[in-house]
Amino acid sequence: MSAPPLLALAVVATIGLLTILVIAITNSRSFPRLHPVALTAVQTQPRVDVLVPARNEAINIGETVGGLLRQDYARLTITVLDDHSEDDTRHVARIAAGDAANFSVLGGRPLPDGWMGKNWACQQLAENTGGELLLFTDADVRWEPGAVSAVVATVDALNADLLTVWPTQITVSWGERLIVPLMAFAVVGYLPIHVAHELPHPLAAAANGQCMAFRRPAYAAIGGHRAVKAEVVEDIRLAQRIKAHGLHLRMADGNDLIQARMYDGWQATIDGYSKNILAGHGNHVSLLILSTLFHWTLFLWPWAWLLVGRTWPLPGWPWWPLGLVLVGIAARAVTARATRQRVGDALLLPVSVLLMTWIAGRALWWRWRYGGVKWKGRILKPVKHE
Repeated sequence: MSAPPLLALAVVATIGLLTILVIAITNSRSFPRLHPVALTAVQTQPRVDVLVPARNEAINIGETVGGLLRQDYARLTITVLDDHSEDDTRHVARIAAGDAANFSVLGGRPLPDGWMGKNWACQQLAENTGGELLLFTDADVRWEPGAVSAVVATVDALNADLLTVWPTQITVSWGERLIVPLMAFAVVGYLPIHVAHELPHPLAAAANGQCMAFRRPAYAAIGGHRAVKAEVVEDIRLAQRIKAHGLHLRMADGNDLIQARMYDGWQATIDGYSKNILAGHGNHVSLLILSTLFHWTLFLWPWAWLLVGRTWPLPGWPWWPLGLVLVGIAARAVTARATRQRVGDALLLPVSVLLMTWIAGRALWWRWRYGGVKWKGRILKPVKHE
């Protein structure tokens, strides 16, 4: 490769990496975080409905229900929807709840044509509750004492119509450690929090379906889950609809008050990210390919330059590529520290990028071979957004 293209890559990598590092440092200092709060008088508390869609979650649902029932928030109801589970999800949930008066389990209705399973479950939950704040959470999310009060206080403090919380991710296997924290890396390192909160354009939106708190009028105004019934990444689409309707999207970090182990092991992690990666790029194959090439330029190409680029027609070797490598590691480390992940795993960022390349390739193969992505024995057809 001649000097001009190589120099262009160096310049792109330099600008991109420095921008990400600056955003990561800024966000790490200003990103809202949940904190324990002193309780207000019961009569001033909004009624909160915690809504938990659950399918084959017997291994998780007991701990989740128990954590929710240990909350110190008085005006709280908890509803689990058993979405045709083939295990003991409903039984385990009832055992965990005991005789709690503010807990109930619903049986899911059959899945209509054109709906994703989780979206249909959430829609049914919303239709069976009447609280002022609808708090959707997954069946594998862990709620520490005071977490619900912290969510309510943050909704009020940020004047949120939708507050989405990023739980502190529990990562155990190497697959989880190398892949799952990249979600926080993208949010904290790529999207300035003030842009996400203040810019009205829907593209400046992010969300995490593990914890989403809607004011009921806002949820109704955007059409609820019915408006995103066929979406794989319904959380992002709901956040975009909040902005499109002129409402307030706000984001916060769970700060250990809310935790989740998103996937259990290598295969589950690879499958989950393979399901979501194309949808996260608007179901545009070309955008996913461009995104992959961009990340190669930022996080792989500097390593290649450092290791084998001594004879390349570029100035600055080895200090320029070494600087780029260190900036990339620093950005990943900053976001790891801000979100309570292992800072040392930042050294393996190139491995993470290669794994994400494999995941992207897998999703593209599924699209070409099956017309959509594979998930739990089904082929999920894409919904395109122009």
